[in-house]
Amino acid sequence: MITVVGTGTGAPLDEEVLAGADLVVGGRRHLDAARSPEGAERIVLGPLAPALDAIERYLDKERRVVVLASGDPGFFGIVRALGERFGPDRLDVRPGVSSVAGAFARLGLTWDDAVVVSAHGREMRTAVNVCRARPKVAVLTGPGAGPAELGAALRDGCTDRVLVVATALGDPGHERVERVTPAEAAERDWGAAVSVVLCLDEARAPGPVRTVAGAPPGPSAWALDESAFAHRDSMITKFEVRALALARLGPRLGDLVWDVGAGSGSIAVECARLGAAVTAVEKAPDGVERIRANATAHGVDVRVVHGTAPDALDELDDPDAVFVGGGGRELPAIVSACARRARRAVVVAMAALDRVPAAREALVTAGFSCDGVLLQSSRLAPLPGDVTRLAATNPVFLLWGTRTPALHEGVAK
Repeated sequence: MITVVGTGTGAPLDEEVLAGADLVVGGRRHLDAARSPEGAERIVLGPLAPALDAIERYLDKERRVVVLASGDPGFFGIVRALGERFGPDRLDVRPGVSSVAGAFARLGLTWDDAVVVSAHGREMRTAVNVCRARPKVAVLTGPGAGPAELGAALRDGCTDRVLVVATALGDPGHERVERVTPAEAAERDWGAAVSVVLCLDEARAPGPVRTVAGAPPGPSAWALDESAFAHRDSMITKFEVRALALARLGPRLGDLVWDVGAGSGSIAVECARLGAAVTAVEKAPDGVERIRANATAHGVDVRVVHGTAPDALDELDDPDAVFVGGGGRELPAIVSACARRARRAVVVAMAALDRVPAAREALVTAGFSCDGVLLQSSRLAPLPGDVTRLAATNPVFLLWGTRTPALHEGVAK
């Protein structure tokens, strides 16, 4: 058996668990704090493969192995790698308090409604986008993805967020829990002892008592009626068009979506309701205020950029998907700029049919596979005498481009 012991954020290590161990594996600070049996080999965890090979050699000789880990080793921890290599039936896991539970406990906050995301050894953009989209997030950090990097990514557009940096949790002499703004976090050297970073939007009221932990469930309805949004003179993407656009955009938690020429922001709001981080770009001042009002009304966070595409796109982070709902004569240039940056998909809505060829060419040139459809719908409408007629809506051409997986990987790198 491999005994896996979580330590560091809760009760002190029970030294009896080490009795009779022939091999003790763990981080340097865990090994320094433990009293290994005399004669036991100690391996400092760095690259995982050599440690796993050493564990296998000891198991083959039926010798006892103890692995020391932080907090709960089954929560984004070493239990996964050990289970995959040796099988879960070979593991005796004794969890401690996870750094996430410890950090929320220090603040006196529940965390059944928190989203937990790991940036340790992973691309940080997912953690950043989750922090943009959700009001209560715990980020497990790592080299190059710590409080400074997270703060730098959030200081533009997320000034209402508070970062709580928990360092050396469980160490009475060194534990610190500090509240800072993203801008303040970006300017500091936090060292290597950070346990977890909480990203909180304290102005957004907590939800009801939870039955299911983690990210809140998705909306029960989407492609909402136009009456669900403030708009000007019916200048809004109709719900039939919005339904197909959302299907082709595929917004999800961890994604970043651009809504370019956002108008009322109906697409932006719907993508945010489905879990994505969203940036809406709009050139009209009254449109900017309308988008913000619609986001507030639906309880989502949409970053609104007042500017004209394509120039306004230059300073934005690369999106996973883009919806282009406006552009006029600049539409081909806007679509080209979006296609160069999008990791997965670009969707373009056009009322003017003569703009379709140039928009399609821009997508194809950027390496997207391209398809489209002319949407023409007729809605039920009442007539006098308690009868019903069909009322036609204006036709809209919806064009979408999807990046092939190989090109997607190239953009991601």
